[in-house]
Order: sequence, then structure tokens, then C-alpha cells
Amino acid sequence: MTADATVPGTAVGGLATDVLLPEGGGPFPAVLIRTPYDRTRHRAEARGWARHGFAVVVQDVRGRFASPGEWHPYRDEAVDGAAAVRWLRRQPWSDGRVLAAGASYAAHCALVPALEAHREDRPDAVLAAVPALGAADTAREPSGVERLLARAGWWAAHGDRPDSNDGALDQALTADPGLLTHLPLTRLPERLGRNLPSWAALWRHRDRGLLLARAARADVPLLAVGGHHDPFAEDTHALWRAWGGPSARLLTGPWGHGLVSAPGPGARDAHRVDLGRLYVRWARRALAGDLTPGHGGAVALGGADLWLPAATDGEPRTQRTRPLHGAVFTADPDRPVRSDDLTVPADGPPDRCLLVTAPLPRPLDVAGPVHVTMRASAGTPSADWFARLVALTPAGRAERLAVGTVRRSGPADPTAAFGIGLGRLVRRLPAGTRLRLEIAGHHFPAHARNPHTGQDPMAAERLTASRREVDTDSVTLRLPVLPARPTRTDPAEEILR
Repeated sequence: MTADATVPGTAVGGLATDVLLPEGGGPFPAVLIRTPYDRTRHRAEARGWARHGFAVVVQDVRGRFASPGEWHPYRDEAVDGAAAVRWLRRQPWSDGRVLAAGASYAAHCALVPALEAHREDRPDAVLAAVPALGAADTAREPSGVERLLARAGWWAAHGDRPDSNDGALDQALTADPGLLTHLPLTRLPERLGRNLPSWAALWRHRDRGLLLARAARADVPLLAVGGHHDPFAEDTHALWRAWGGPSARLLTGPWGHGLVSAPGPGARDAHRVDLGRLYVRWARRALAGDLTPGHGGAVALGGADLWLPAATDGEPRTQRTRPLHGAVFTADPDRPVRSDDLTVPADGPPDRCLLVTAPLPRPLDVAGPVHVTMRASAGTPSADWFARLVALTPAGRAERLAVGTVRRSGPADPTAAFGIGLGRLVRRLPAGTRLRLEIAGHHFPAHARNPHTGQDPMAAERLTASRREVDTDSVTLRLPVLPARPTRTDPAEEILR
């Protein structure tokens, strides 16, 4: 691009801001990106938007990189985002239309002014990719179980500092492989050798769902983009489903947190979407008010070169399982079932209940929420229950499909049935695949170990083992199965409809 212009030395609300203008005299629609990850990393993205006629405003959030102030994750983004929108609309090169865009934490920055600011300070459309909805939403599962590894990694890299060290937790784990086993977990900053006061404060947040509650009152278009293997996959889908604006579109594929740059199991050639081009086309239609009202979009069927309409859900079907071992097992926090290892120990007392299906007689297309129900009891006043579904492929590989958890407290009642949601699965399972269902008391280090004493797992200084008993005859695995010929769609057509 030869005629773009960068507006130097810009400070919006005192925050460091870059402005990139496209060719021509304008005025232009604008894209606002607010990030804690260094605005200079977005230069290529900004040039891409500018090449297609958008002015681009990229800002370091308060207290990060070149922006002054104190960094308090999730606290100031609504007011600072509204100030940026207000300033942007007053610029001579702006035509007044603003798209707020971002991924992960930057998606949070895009969402909150749209949902919390006064109408005149809201963006006109929101593009939220792999959105982090809030502190409590990222820190805990809906049942309250703590997401340890991901939050420790993020806080070690970015918490209470103006810059980032993306490898901070990996470096600390190299020096001390047992870093996350030391108690209490609230004192992790001491072991990292850092002053990190916001770490302990994070675990006091229990107010999940605040943005989702406000999303019902949204009045601007949304494009929500996510990955089936992204830790925020369920939040992305929930945001789309709850959005009350004039148009809501969803695009999800077999990707991780980095989307198309992080393909996961089940990714195929058809899932290599040019997201940049699609974003531009959607933004033009959203800002022009040319999108069909209502909810729509597309989801990729992992394991097949196939896209489905976003609202596609299969019919729940019960998959018959037979127990292998562990109807009685011990959930021992000193020997937890690990989230990063699908190997089942062949010796020693069982650490999980293990069930398996017969080989699938034909390919199975699964799309929608997976659910397990069972009767089981724990011999401790507090117990976490994890259900992990693993595909045992005909080639002999084990692939994780889904994980869910629930926290139960109170007296053990072996007659009480309860359920565990394992999230949404959109995947073609080939003929010959067997499904392994693991029921365990831990999923470490992805999740903190329940001490089984009733204490807060983040503050506990003592752990005890928990005897578990599962009525294997009561275990029901329900998969949402699509018809023999699922409805195909084109993702661009669905997003731009």
C-alpha cells in the first residue's frame, strides 16, 4: 500500500494509540482494536483492513506497553473503550461508523463498550473471536471448578506488569516441574518470583455470566468466531446464542485458540478459511445494515470436508458402554488423573472408572452437546467429578473429544443421579472407532485439585484422598447424532446472509 497514512503520536484518553488511514480522502468507516498484547503486533492486521478501505485504530489498554496507568484486567475496558469510540467518531477522517474487533482479551475489549456504554459511545458492530468474557468466566467452569493451568499461564505472562513474557510459566515449570502442586495455590506468585497481587484477587470473582446476561439487550450486529479446541469454545457459542442484536453470526471450526493458525484434530482442507477476507466482507455488510436479521452462521464438521448451519444439533442418542474397571476407585490428589496424558495406568489401584463402547459399525456424525448421567458417591464432603470422552481410532490412536466437570458437596447419596455436560462436539467419527469414557476426581493440571475437605482448592494447604463408587449400570452417554446425510452449507454464504 503506497498511500496509507499513520497518524503519529496519538493519545486517546491518555492511552497509546496508532491510527492507520487507507488511500483516498475519506471519510472512512473505522475498525477499533484495543489490546493488552502490544498494539505494534497488529500492524499487519491493520494494513489488511486499510487496504480494504477501513481506517484502523489500535490501542494499548490502560497500564500495558506504551499506555500509562495501572493494569487491572477486565476492570477499565468498558469506560476506556467508550472513550475511544467517542473520540474516533469525532475525527475528520471518520464517517462515524465503528466496528470494534478483537480476539481473546481484545474480544472482551470489543464487547464491553457495545454492552455497557451509553448508546452514542457504542460501536456499530462487534467482531469477537475466541472471546474471553470476563475474569470469572475464564477462571472457572460453570460448576465452579477452577481452571488452573490456563490461568496460571496467562497471569504469569501478563498479570501485574506493563509488558509480557509469554514463556514465563514454561520457564518456571522447567525449573520446578512440580510448581503447580505446591500449596496453597494462592502463593504461586512467590514461587514465580514475582509480585502478582491480582492472582489472589482473580479467585474471588464468582460472577460468571455478566456479559452473557447483557448480551440479550445488545442492539448491534455480532460476528462470533471460535474453535472447537479453544478453551472458550462454549462461551463463544453461548455469546452467539444470547445475542439480542439485529444480527448474530457464528463461525466455528476445528481450531484452537489461534483459529486457522492452530488447526486441531479433525481439521480438513475445507476448514482453511480466509478469515481476513471474510471479516472484511461481513464488516461492510454489518456497517451498512445489509445483514438478514436473526441468528445464523456455520460450524465445521471436524473429520470431514463439511460445514453445517450453525443451529444444527443432532438427535440425542444413548451409546451403550460396558465397564472395564474402576467401579470403585480412589481420587487421590497426590496421584491425580492428568489432563495432559491420555494413558491409563495398567498397574496399581484404579484412579478412575473406565467404560468403553463397541466399535462403531458405521461413521457417526456428532453435532451438539454431549451429556453423561450416572449415580455415584464420594466419601468426602466435597468432590469434583470429571467425565472425559476419548476416541480410540481404528489406527490405534487415542484422541480427546470432550471433557466436562461438576462439583458436588454434602453427604454421599449413592442413589442420587446427576449429570455432567461435556460441552459441544462437532465431529465425524469413522467406522471402527471405540469411545472410552473416563470418570475421575481430578483433571490436573488443567484444573486445580479438589482437596476433598470442603476448603477452597486455591487456598487449601492440605489434601486428602476420596473414595469413589460408580454404579456403572446407571452410566448413560448421550451423543447428538446427525441424520445419515447432514445438511451442507457454505460458511461465507451463512456469515454474509
